[in-house]
Formats: sequence, structure tokens, C-alpha cells
Amino acid sequence: MNSGHVRVPWDDYFMKIATLVAERSTCIRRKVGAVIVRDKHILATGYNGAPKGLPHCTEIGCLREQLGIPSGERVEICRGIHAEQNALVQAARFGIPLENGVCYSTVEPCVTCSKMLINAGIVKIVYLEAYADKLGAKMLKQAGVEHHQLTLKE
Repeated sequence: MNSGHVRVPWDDYFMKIATLVAERSTCIRRKVGAVIVRDKHILATGYNGAPKGLPHCTEIGCLREQLGIPSGERVEICRGIHAEQNALVQAARFGIPLENGVCYSTVEPCVTCSKMLINAGIVKIVYLEAYADKLGAKMLKQAGVEHHQLTLKE
């Protein structure tokens, strides 16, 4: 019996969860969420913000904003840790292997996150919003990591 109900596709399902995770972000400039999945099961989540125990940008301001640094540039002076990095660290803290995992991120990974995801064994990355610096995408392609932008179905 078909009630006419259409189930949400898996990519949309996990991306909507990443969007919800992003709501925990304490970044003033851009809220980002990431979910790492394997075999349709969530392994780890992360959002961008200051390291554990340190003041958040929502409390003390954003140095990159104060200096007028454009998106994708000088990321090393940001006090926050990226969503993908937080998801990787969460998995490491709890001993969760990520080999053959899929990362859903609300923003395309930067070059640093791309390198970390490659080394963690992530095989596919799905994102909503493109990132300014394209070096990460180039490295993902060279490493054979599938990555593509998703348009959520309403």
C-alpha cells in the first residue's frame, strides 16, 4: 500500500542533519556543520567554533572580521576549528574509524580540511555551498575522493 509519501533521499537526509548541526556554531561569519557517515549510519558530527574551553567569537569578536580578511584567505589566524576538523577529532577521541566514510558538510571543505579528510579515508564529500579557495577541491580530485555540490529538495 503506497500512501503517496516520498521518503527523503539519503544525501538530503544527512545534509539536513549537517544543517542542524551548523546551528551550534559560534562563528560570526559563517555557520558550518559536518556529518560523517558510513553505511548510512552517523559516525561523527562537528560544527565550527573555538576549541573546547576557550572563549567563542560570539563572545570576543572575530579577528578575521576585524582585519577585513576575505573568505578563504588567511584561515590560519582564525581562532575557530572547522566543522570537518571537529568531526574528525570527535571520531578520534572516541576511537571511531572513518575509513570509507562519507562527509556531508554545509560548505565545501577548505584545503586543510580536504587533506585531513583524505588521510582519514573519507571516500566521498557532499556539500551545499562552494568555498572560495579551489585548492582543496583539486586535491580531492587528485586523491580520487568523489565530491559534489548538492541542491536540497524541498
